[in-house]
Amino acid sequence: MISGRGLAHTGGTLDKLESIPGFSVSQSPEQMEEILEKVGCCIVEQSRELVPVDKILYALRDVTATVDSLPLIIGSILGKKVAENLTALVLDVKVGSGAFYQTLESAQQLAESLVSIGTQLGINTVAVFSRMDSPLGRRVGNSLEVLESLECLEGRGPQDLREMVTTLGGTLLWQCGRASSVSEGTARIAGALDDGSALGAFQGMLQAQGVAPKVAQALCAGTEEQRLRLLGKAQVQEELGTEGTVQQILALPIAQVLHALGSGRTQEGQRINLRVGAELLVSVGQRVKKGTPWIRIHYECPALSEVNRRTLQGALILKDVEPFVPGPKMVKTLSPSKP
Repeated sequence: MISGRGLAHTGGTLDKLESIPGFSVSQSPEQMEEILEKVGCCIVEQSRELVPVDKILYALRDVTATVDSLPLIIGSILGKKVAENLTALVLDVKVGSGAFYQTLESAQQLAESLVSIGTQLGINTVAVFSRMDSPLGRRVGNSLEVLESLECLEGRGPQDLREMVTTLGGTLLWQCGRASSVSEGTARIAGALDDGSALGAFQGMLQAQGVAPKVAQALCAGTEEQRLRLLGKAQVQEELGTEGTVQQILALPIAQVLHALGSGRTQEGQRINLRVGAELLVSVGQRVKKGTPWIRIHYECPALSEVNRRTLQGALILKDVEPFVPGPKMVKTLSPSKP
């Protein structure tokens, strides 16, 4: 969430952030306002004080097999945003083999409904479609994704992750009238990544949400090894090899294997292993020689099984073709009108 006050909402990050020692996503509405005033951004969880009904409704969707109900999805997504008194909202609508909606056409109805209803509720709402056939970035898993996020905040990291961050952030600046166009907003976000101001804001947020100043400093200014010592590193790292031109890296099989290794939950409240994850060592379009490692799996207990290894190898789609440059992650933008 970015102050403005309360201009944006993000999701799917809580487990990742809780891999940072001391970070607390449990903040009261008053604490949230204080952090926004002081730092300019915060990331908090749903609670008894903040959209409490959403948790009840989601549990009902789960037991009544209506998780995929479009009206209930829309209510769940927008209910939290309305409760937070947002003025602008960018929705990242995932499309592809690793997403809930596998085609652009099937995701269109959801996006159109979200933009229309969000706008009617007084929130300047835009939907951006992005591809989720292959994983975003090079690292998958809670601690590893925090590490990659820090690289991005330093102006480094994978290009597709940077594209996603600058596009979504640039769109938000345009919606709020802080940029005359999406391209200008995108350039401003890129500048904040490159000049260190984004990383500085993140460090301030960490400290405001419970991280000790020395830990926040070490995470934001340390080496990769220093960061991993704080975030935690799995006991075992195993690499799998391949040969050919990488046509596609399927996100879903990788996610399924990592889930089986303990990175996700099968029931509410289950403890997860934040250190479990994967690093992609090759990229789509790249030609790799025989035996070249393409993925590194981080795991502990349970161990990586032969079934897991076959599943992972099935996630890599190879062709005997020349190397090529993959298309952009961002597909299209749906907006009711210019803010």
